[in-house]
Amino acid sequence: MLSVLKRYKILIITMTLLSIVILTLIYSQLNAPKKLPIYQPGMVEKILVDTTIQDVKKYHKIADFALINQNSDTITQAFYENKIYVADFFFTTCEDICPIMTEHMVEIQETLKEQPDIKLLSHSVIPEYDTPEVLKQYAIQKGVDDARWNLVTGSRKEIYTLARKSYLAVKDVPGEQDAMVHTENFMLIDKKKQIRGFYDGTDSKAIKQLLEDIQVLKASYEPQKKWWQKIF
Repeated sequence: MLSVLKRYKILIITMTLLSIVILTLIYSQLNAPKKLPIYQPGMVEKILVDTTIQDVKKYHKIADFALINQNSDTITQAFYENKIYVADFFFTTCEDICPIMTEHMVEIQETLKEQPDIKLLSHSVIPEYDTPEVLKQYAIQKGVDDARWNLVTGSRKEIYTLARKSYLAVKDVPGEQDAMVHTENFMLIDKKKQIRGFYDGTDSKAIKQLLEDIQVLKASYEPQKKWWQKIF
């Protein structure tokens, strides 16, 4: 028996190592990290997307913007540079879905309070009423963390254009220029200004999924071990 083992020692070692490699590769495939889609205008329900970009299938990103927040500061993409953030559209006098949406944004803020790199951005859809002063009172009332969460106002045209051409999230009002139907959508935006998920901001289960997806997205930026590193 020993003589047989000695004779086939190299073959046995080789087959053993090969088996380990094969099993590791299979395990890696079965346990591959979840990947979030990158949403393009052509993937989204057309009613939510401006007609000029409905057929775009690649390279879509959130456009640059300059909006005023609750502290009267100008907020641009620089605030969210190399950050993951959640965006939505609301207005302070809304009495139906907005209170629920805001509660869920507060939940996200509090759940991720130890992760300051995750930020929030809420756009007013009635910017002519939601002045910085009004937004500030609303922010204080809701417990908004100014370091992470901007409530922004601007021209109706800019807000409308962002909603329809960047975030792909809002229906327009037929026959009215720069008018929007309010939406419950929350959008998850990655570090490259790409949309990685849409969620119902009034649904607790959707918010739970959003929180899970944020961690998936964060993990995707961490160095991934190669297959041989998993062996040794």
